[in-house]
Amino acid sequence: MPTLSTLHHHVRGLAVLAILIAVATWVLDLSGAVYTCPFCRVQRSAIGLLGLLMLLPDLRHWLVRWLSAVIGVFGVVVACMQHFNHWRRISAGEFQLAEAWYVDPFLLSGAAIFILTGLVLLIFSVPARTTSH
Repeated sequence: MPTLSTLHHHVRGLAVLAILIAVATWVLDLSGAVYTCPFCRVQRSAIGLLGLLMLLPDLRHWLVRWLSAVIGVFGVVVACMQHFNHWRRISAGEFQLAEAWYVDPFLLSGAAIFILTGLVLLIFSVPARTTSH
């Protein structure tokens, strides 16, 4: 399990990974490989924007933290709304995972909640010495 200092050391690499996730999922969306989902579009955009913010030289600047909080909260709220809709189906006895489980919106929105929360927490936890890399 990576330590927080290890994550801080690799913050730029994690930023690039977040951007690649956003770009890859946008390509799948725009190519028609997956269905158009406004919830998913918000989540992937938020992940990509947080990745871009993580490439800035000073992650401790108030503006970077404010923007990451706003973008992250918006993305997490949308992901939670989508995820909760599936929990409602579970409660009603109507839920079923997609045949291709790896593109199931319930699982993907849950992953987005974890990714977005992790990115925001990482931005807010970066110590001063890491921002000079």
